[in-house]
Amino acid sequence: MRLAFTPGEPAGIGPDLAVQIAQSERDYDLIAFADPELLQQRAQQLGLPLKINVNSQHSLREAGALTVHPIPLQAAIQPGVLNPNSAAYVLETIRTATDACLDQQYHALVTGPIHKGVINQAGKAGLICRNCGPRGVVTQIPFSGHTEYLQQLCETDEVVMMLVIPEQDTSQQKPLRVALVTTHLPLNEVAAAITTEKLTKIITTLHQGLITHCGLSHPSLLVAGLNPHAGEGGHLGTEEIEVITPVINQLRQQGIDLQGPIPADTLFTPPILSQGDAVLAMYHDQGLPVLKHNGFGRAVNITLGLPFLRTSVDHGTALDLAGTGRANLSSLQQAIAVAQQV
Repeated sequence: MRLAFTPGEPAGIGPDLAVQIAQSERDYDLIAFADPELLQQRAQQLGLPLKINVNSQHSLREAGALTVHPIPLQAAIQPGVLNPNSAAYVLETIRTATDACLDQQYHALVTGPIHKGVINQAGKAGLICRNCGPRGVVTQIPFSGHTEYLQQLCETDEVVMMLVIPEQDTSQQKPLRVALVTTHLPLNEVAAAITTEKLTKIITTLHQGLITHCGLSHPSLLVAGLNPHAGEGGHLGTEEIEVITPVINQLRQQGIDLQGPIPADTLFTPPILSQGDAVLAMYHDQGLPVLKHNGFGRAVNITLGLPFLRTSVDHGTALDLAGTGRANLSSLQQAIAVAQQV
C-alpha cells in the first residue's frame, strides 16, 4: 500500500503531523510531498528524530524515518505565522501529489490542513497563477478549498465531500457519515446553488462512492431538507417542493434508496440515523456541527467522485499549536487508516 501525503500549510501543524507520524514503524509506504528542510527544521523544534529519504521509489517504514518527494519552499516559515509567499508551494504539493495519483503511482491521497485565507491573499497579490488552466496551479480566486481544487485538477464533473466517524462508540450503532450538497459557500448563496442538476449529480456520486469505497451494496441515504421543518409544506420555503422532492422521487425510480426531505432538526436523532447509511446535508454548517460534536479529532474527510480516493484530517491548521508538540495526531491516523481500507 502506497499513500501520498501532503502536510498542507507549512506554518500550521501539518509539518508537525508529518514528523509525528514518522515516529512509529509503519506497514505501508507513506511518501510526503513537502520541503525536506522544512520537515527537518520542524523535527528539531519538536525535539524528535527524523531521517529523511528523498528517493520516493524506496520508502522508509522504520520509526523515526520518512520518505519525501521534495518540493522546494521559496519562503521563510515561522511556525504559527502565515506567509502569503508560501501559497504557491502549498498548491504545488497538492498538484504534484494529485498527478502522481492520477498516474496510479499511489493508492490514495491523504491531505493535511490548508489555510484558504492566505491562499486567497496570495492570489489577490499576484503571488500565484490565477488562470493557468486545469493542470496549472489554480484557476479560480477566490480559492474555496481542497475538494474544489482537486475537482479542477482531475477535471471531474462532480465530487462529494463526506465526513465520517469511522469507528463505533457506545452511542453509535454504525459509522456516522455526513455528505454535503454545497461545501464552502456563503449561506446567502446556498439556496440558488441547489439545482435539480446539481442535486442529482451529488446523490448519484454519493451513492456510487458508498458502494465503491464503503463496501455497501445497496446504501440507504437520508436527505435533509433545506428550510426549517423541511419547508413546512411550502410555508417556510419552496426548495423542498420545487427541487429536493422531485429529485428524490426521480432517483428512487432508478433504484437508489432515499428517504427525505427530512427536517434537519430531527434528522440527527438516533432513531432516524439508524435507518440510513449516510446523511446528505444541504450545506456545510447544517451537517458538520453534529458530526464534529460527536467525533472531532476522530473524523475523516473523504472526497468521492475522484479517479482515486482522497482522505483528510477533520481539523484546520491550528496555527497556535504549530511547533509546540501539542498537535493531536489522531485524525491523521484515522485518515490513513481509512485510505488503507479501500
